[in-house]
Amino acid sequence: MSLEQGLKEYFGVDDKRVVLVGVGNPIRGDDAVGPTIIELLESTPMPNVLLLNTESVPEAFTGKVEQFNPTHVLMIDAANFRGAAGETKLISGEQIGGQAISTHSLPLNIFISYIERSLGIKVLLLGIQPYSIGLGEPMTEPLVAAAKSIANTLYQVLSE
Repeated sequence: MSLEQGLKEYFGVDDKRVVLVGVGNPIRGDDAVGPTIIELLESTPMPNVLLLNTESVPEAFTGKVEQFNPTHVLMIDAANFRGAAGETKLISGEQIGGQAISTHSLPLNIFISYIERSLGIKVLLLGIQPYSIGLGEPMTEPLVAAAKSIANTLYQVLSE
C-alpha cells in the first residue's frame, strides 16, 4: 500500500481535525525529518490541521493536542525499521510495543497510548527510515527528498 493510500484510509472522508506532530532532533542528521516536514507544511496552512514541531519532547505538547480536540493524530519521526533510506511506514502504537523503533529515549508508544486513552482516538506514527543520525550532521539527500515528497502527500490528502 502506498503512503497516500494508507493516509487516506487512516484519515477517511468525513470531517476531521488533525494534529501532525513532527518529532526529531534537528542536530542529528536524518532525525530532523519530522520537524522538517512540519516546517515545509507551515508555508501552506490547511483548515482543521494543527502543526506541532515538538523536536525531541512530544510529551511536552500533550496539552496543546488535547485542547485542539483532534479526530486524528499523526506522529512523524525517523524510525529504524530496517528499510531503505527515506522509505515510509505507517505504524500503530501496538506495533511499536516496547521496541526502540524511534530514535528517542522516551518511547513514542507512551505518548501515543496517553493520547489514545485521553481522547479516545487512534494515533499513528509515520516512520521514515533514516540513513544517518550522527550528531552535527546535516540531513542526507534521500531524507531531504523524502521530507519534500511526504509534505506534498500530506498536503494533498489533507486538503481534499
